Amino acid sequence: MIAPLWIRLDNAAIIYPSCRTRHYAAQFRMSVTLDHEVSLRLLNQALQNIIARFPGFTYTLGQGFFWWYLHRLDNMPVAGRDNTMNIFSLKDNGGYMFKAGCTGNKITLDIFHALTDGHGAMTFLMSLTAEYLRLKEGITPEYGGWVLNPAEEAKPEELEDSFDSFSGLKGNLDQEHKAWHIPGTKVPYDELYNTRVSISTESLSAKAREYDCTITELLTALMLATLQDIRNLSGTRQQNGNLKVEVPVNLRKMFGKKTLRNFSSYVHLGFDARKGDWTLDEIIKAVHRQKAEFVKRAPITTRVAANVALEDNFAIRCIPRMIKKPIINLINSLKGDRYCSYTLSNIGDIKLPESMAAHIRDVDFLLGRARGKSGACACASFGGRLNLNFTRKITESEFERRFVGWLDKAGIDASLRFEAVASPKAESYFPLPLRERRVRIGWSGTPFVI
Repeated sequence: MIAPLWIRLDNAAIIYPSCRTRHYAAQFRMSVTLDHEVSLRLLNQALQNIIARFPGFTYTLGQGFFWWYLHRLDNMPVAGRDNTMNIFSLKDNGGYMFKAGCTGNKITLDIFHALTDGHGAMTFLMSLTAEYLRLKEGITPEYGGWVLNPAEEAKPEELEDSFDSFSGLKGNLDQEHKAWHIPGTKVPYDELYNTRVSISTESLSAKAREYDCTITELLTALMLATLQDIRNLSGTRQQNGNLKVEVPVNLRKMFGKKTLRNFSSYVHLGFDARKGDWTLDEIIKAVHRQKAEFVKRAPITTRVAANVALEDNFAIRCIPRMIKKPIINLINSLKGDRYCSYTLSNIGDIKLPESMAAHIRDVDFLLGRARGKSGACACASFGGRLNLNFTRKITESEFERRFVGWLDKAGIDASLRFEAVASPKAESYFPLPLRERRVRIGWSGTPFVI
């Protein structure tokens, strides 16, 4: 397959170039931890070996008169050594909208969301890791699922804008209400905290079966219970009580698509706490009911079609890009995170070939600095562990502390690690040394303090 010289941004990606600033970019990270120190030379070789298999990753942002677009690059990407999640410059990165790198025994992949979503990014990272292990360890990966064969030609459907299938359909935007946000002391823009909570998937699955819900629903409910606790302590009980967790939804399976570009939507799950406290059981039932109602083909189609209609609107299309940019950026700044209190993005279970999995110790997924919310959580499962990464832009760790408390009450195994993932100087803000700690399961009556 020969990639076109230029293509349009997909519907989900259109907003991101307008909102990208020196201090904010829709950026996220995925990483894989191996059983040995990563060779930068072999990682670069692996990257060059697979890039032709992912033509959608060979584009950079172009600036048209009316819209941004994607322009194909001719230079090769280069991996480096960088353990921070600071916003990377496209110009300094050879134009590429992703940044591959390594530090110690970890391979990292930072992605600008205009390029792809979590599914596309994880497929690229696992294919890169498989090729690296082939070069380093001499393994022969079994291709399929998350791991694509670099010797095969890319398929046209992997490069398609799957949102085009919604063009012309009738849709309506959701009527949303402003959500309550966690208060806190913001840190400088180049700093970001990460609290990693690793949970046994077996114990988490058992607890989810006990409540007759999915793992994502259980985690969402625990986060809502945590938000309720913090709101009760914040002295704002008479104010906004709309507690909402935003949960992204992968649309590929629902609509039979195989694109490696953006193709996801979201749902807001939660409740209004102004009428009194909700029990965990009540929250789980509400989340389960809402998710069953919202994550269906009809309501998803209505929401996505409404967004596509805005892009297709002739009057909007005729507005020059230099006028669109500040307007879109202002709207996103005022309303982007207005309707959710927190975000939970679960990429799911990462199943890999045995020859490859034998060399992998961990898989992680982290969201970058949020614009309106205090923080967000992303998670991925591998090898019997679910790794949740809580990133936040405030010094207070009350949300993470109380979430761990809820896990402890529920008797769910977990371990903790604290990191600075943006600026190294952020380490000084942590109230505990950077290290990993085990949290013993079983409610002891003693609150765990981060």
